[in-house]
Parts: sequence; C-alpha cells; structure tokens
Amino acid sequence: MLTKKFKTNIKCAGCIAAVTPYLNNLSKTIEWEVDTVNPDKILTVRAEGVSAEEILFRIKEAGYTAQTIAPEL
Repeated sequence: MLTKKFKTNIKCAGCIAAVTPYLNNLSKTIEWEVDTVNPDKILTVRAEGVSAEEILFRIKEAGYTAQTIAPEL
C-alpha cells in the first residue's frame, strides 16, 4: 500500500463531504483523511494503483486545490 500526502484547501466538514464522492470513487483507494487542524490541511491517501495525478484531478474536479507534499512511500 502506498501513502500519498497533499497540501489542500479542504478546511471543514462541509469541504470533506464535498470531496468524499470524488475520492471514494477512485479505484483501489483503501482509505483517506484530511487533517483540518493542520494549517496545511493535509490530505493523506493510502491506496494501491492510484497515481498522485489522479488524486489531484479528483480534488480539482470537486472544486478544491491540492499539491503533492511527500513522495510515495
């Protein structure tokens, strides 16, 4: 399983609810979470077979921004 991290502008429960259908529809996503307490609003995705580009596309499609902050582990 790979862990990818992104700095986002997802800042509240309403934002999380808005991106949920987009992230849940990614193929082979195991789990994801957004740390809204962190000033950088870190999205962590643990998945197999999902590229960072695909995650970034889904976040943008939901109306939010994200940038990769950590390499795949």
